[in-house]
Amino acid sequence: MVLGWTRHGDGKHLAPGEVVRPDERLSWPRMVGFGAQHVIAMFGATFVFPLVMGLDPNVAVMMSGVATILFLLIVKGKVPSYLGTSASFVGGVLAIRAAFGGDTAGADAIVTGAILVAGFVLALIGVAIHFLGVQIIHKVFPPVVTGAVVMLIGFGLAYVVADVYWPQDHWVALLTMLITFVVIVAFKGFIGRIGVLVGLVAGFVLSWVLDRLAGPVTSVLPGANLRDAAGNACAPEGPYCLATAFSHDRVSFDNVAKADWFGLPSFHGPDFRFSAVLLVLPAVIALVAENVGHVKAVGEMTKVDVDPYVGRAVAADGVATVVATAVGGSPTTTYAENIGVMAATKVYSTAAYYIAAVIAILFGLCPKFGQLVAATPGGVLGGVTVILYGMIGLLGAKIWIENRVDFADPVNMVPTGAGIILAIGPVSHFVGGDLTLEGIALGTIVVLGGYHLLRAIAGRPLEPAPATAAGSEAG
Repeated sequence: MVLGWTRHGDGKHLAPGEVVRPDERLSWPRMVGFGAQHVIAMFGATFVFPLVMGLDPNVAVMMSGVATILFLLIVKGKVPSYLGTSASFVGGVLAIRAAFGGDTAGADAIVTGAILVAGFVLALIGVAIHFLGVQIIHKVFPPVVTGAVVMLIGFGLAYVVADVYWPQDHWVALLTMLITFVVIVAFKGFIGRIGVLVGLVAGFVLSWVLDRLAGPVTSVLPGANLRDAAGNACAPEGPYCLATAFSHDRVSFDNVAKADWFGLPSFHGPDFRFSAVLLVLPAVIALVAENVGHVKAVGEMTKVDVDPYVGRAVAADGVATVVATAVGGSPTTTYAENIGVMAATKVYSTAAYYIAAVIAILFGLCPKFGQLVAATPGGVLGGVTVILYGMIGLLGAKIWIENRVDFADPVNMVPTGAGIILAIGPVSHFVGGDLTLEGIALGTIVVLGGYHLLRAIAGRPLEPAPATAAGSEAG
């Protein structure tokens, strides 16, 4: 059922081997605790990726709550999930900002407009899956292609760490990375699953302490202290206008102090540009894989056949992304954190997710909280994004391993290797007019088009559906 849950047992305890199914619940105080736990588990990635994409974290967290409610309604409460911010769009968004003016309000609208169209495409794919079956997706996007796209999305973001975040404070970045390593591996259970969030908070505190003990850091901040070759101040769009190093505090709470405790986030509408849409469309392939993997994982854990809801889940994620970006929010997706929390607690009740969604919406109504998140130092982001991007990339390898992709076959190896290199470069290819394909978008086209072209040349039929699907997003 969509709303309304049957109380499980006495509402307090689970016998060995028992689980709380999606249509069941424990006592309401306990469900509030489980809901809050899901919000905490999602905080790290839900805030990191909007920051990396230059989007308002308050809008992102509020719309993640709205998106979660939409998702649960569309899947009729059969697939428990919280929709956080997708990392798959980061590369495309950074390419859009480079082409359309960095962090300006106009670029924000172009970014969200492009992602909105991608969400609409994802929703259409979900409808197709619902009526035609998931096999059609496996034929068009077989594991070798899906794994390659997920991998190049992750590894294609390496330059962001190297060029943008790490140089801002390389020692804080290194220490934040090491702290996150230790937390993820040394702590089992819930703490380990929110290792990225713990690492981010630890890096934030470390930066604040260093400001007081060691003084300001001298580094380059993107978009700040812009100078031309003669040393004169200049506008970002000007020729030879580069950011130069200067001394600054790692952490500034000026905007936090100015922000109100309560208020609506800074909503804005989308702006549609065809060239921008092309840059984010590759992410749709990864989102299909993530949602299919999430549904299958839920089915395995609950021992319930939820395969008939795969199409609904994909479409729901698409609809949620459309709604979120229509007001300036970030793209949405299912997350591995959800799977981990549910596996640990054995509570799969959708009631917990409705509660988590309401909590997230309330957080979105606190501008001061959003500014606190936005104050995260670049060095800290460097330490956590190097892990997140690497994990995303390796999920592609995981897809290959699970589906036993044969790289002795040049049909698999040649387009995959070429596409990944083009993304990691990132390599730019001028098409004509205002259209330039680069990085992740170019790599995806080469992998997908090259694979099907070589199969046609080799005279091979499309592959049957694989036995396993991709996992959900690593956050």
